[in-house]
Amino acid sequence: MGLALIAVLGVVAIVAVSLLAPKVKVAAPLILAVLGIGISVLPGMPPVHIASAVILSGVLPPLLYASSISLPLADLRSNIGSISALAVVLVVVSAFGTGFLLFTLFPDLSLASAIALGAVISPTDAVAATSIGKRLGLPPRLLAVLEGESLVNDASALVLLRTAIAATAGAVSAWQIVGTFAYSVVLGVGLGVAIGYLTVFVRARVPDPVLATAISFVVPFAAYLPAETIGASGVLSVVAAGLITGHLGATSFSAPARLSERLNWRTFQFLLENGVFLLMGLELKTIVEGVRHHRLDVPQAILFGLLATVVLIGIRCAVVAAMTALGRLPRKQPDPQKLGAREGIVLSWSGMRGVVTVAGAQSLPEQIPYREQLVLIAYTVAIVTLVVQGASLPAVIRIAGVKGTPVQRQLEEFAELVDHIRQKGAERLDDPALAVLGGGVLDPAVLERVRVESSRRSDYAWERSSAADHQGVAANEQYALVRRDILLHERAALVAARNRGGYSSIALARAQEMLDLEEAGLDHLRDGDTTGH
Repeated sequence: MGLALIAVLGVVAIVAVSLLAPKVKVAAPLILAVLGIGISVLPGMPPVHIASAVILSGVLPPLLYASSISLPLADLRSNIGSISALAVVLVVVSAFGTGFLLFTLFPDLSLASAIALGAVISPTDAVAATSIGKRLGLPPRLLAVLEGESLVNDASALVLLRTAIAATAGAVSAWQIVGTFAYSVVLGVGLGVAIGYLTVFVRARVPDPVLATAISFVVPFAAYLPAETIGASGVLSVVAAGLITGHLGATSFSAPARLSERLNWRTFQFLLENGVFLLMGLELKTIVEGVRHHRLDVPQAILFGLLATVVLIGIRCAVVAAMTALGRLPRKQPDPQKLGAREGIVLSWSGMRGVVTVAGAQSLPEQIPYREQLVLIAYTVAIVTLVVQGASLPAVIRIAGVKGTPVQRQLEEFAELVDHIRQKGAERLDDPALAVLGGGVLDPAVLERVRVESSRRSDYAWERSSAADHQGVAANEQYALVRRDILLHERAALVAARNRGGYSSIALARAQEMLDLEEAGLDHLRDGDTTGH
């Protein structure tokens, strides 16, 4: 009963904070982390502790999978240079830089142990940054780089952590480190790609969207657990499986299956992402008590955590500056969307850490000296970057003057795409082979009806773009308003018919679904959600 009540209260808190966050213009993860800290220090509040294995093996895989299936493979491919610099080079430099700092600060700490903690505090968590960026309209490319970095840098950090921990038990050569890293990456990606293709093949042959979605809940664990068992990167395996699924799903899955997967995974991702930030705050008391129990210095650990935070921010600024400088060099094919100095400022300040940092620190071996202080250092880095950088990121974005694509241009781009696919559909309508589709001769009136519906959709998109800067409502916008009003009356009639009886539950359910689908389509166009988020 106690655990169930905590889960219910947690979900209520997450939903309430998510509703409040837009009104106070603060990202929900920040509020949840602070709320968790406040709850943890209440008198009588018992210590909260979740084993690191639960986070790394139970929470991280579905989080990564949910993010990777929604990240277009084309975005990852077009930004591979920036993502690699941030997710691999920056992680390695940060791990060694902070590792040497901690090695200097703790006299009895081995260099390998110090680098292990450096690896833990190096990966960023893009949840807070992207939620702020989407609200303030950051350019899509900048958001794609942040999301791509967050997907891959966990793998780099965890591989470094594993190697550093192995080095604490004995001598490890540089070639062994490189070999372990390469083995982990190549095998992890290969296994993830194989799992992705296999599960897409299976799900494409499952006609029921509910069953197909249920299978998708297994995919992240099917990719992560075998990879970790054979010493490969489970994180990269999950990311690869998710990217393959998202890429192939557009043509392999039915529309109901895609809609079901998108809705269920968005809900799952929402609860997990926000839940881990609440959990981070709740664990404060447990971590501090662990330091005190071993008679170690709490203020010293917090001070060292602040020093490590400053070093991490400095290293990130330096690497991003070098990356944007290289991007300004002349190229054979100019890139109109390249990241400039303004975008570099935002990237430099988007280094918030997340629950992986805390969970990774708690996975450090018990025999490492100052272990409890090291965990508190990692926690300090995570909370300080999340609260300080997260709270100030909107101001940094405004000061840097980074602006996304104007709404008018977004609507025009959407209309251009809708018109393009309409033209391709019209070419098929003109194909003589279509007249005998299904084994019989189609009525020309049917073909004309399809043509009119396709044209109406395209006209609606263009009229919305042309009316964006003008007063008044376009004809198709009026159609949507009237149709939505009629749907309300039709729904009221359906409810009345259900209450009176006389119709079967099957007929009522089908009518309800029909009205829901049409209303959802109207709402989607009204909101202009062309991003897929």
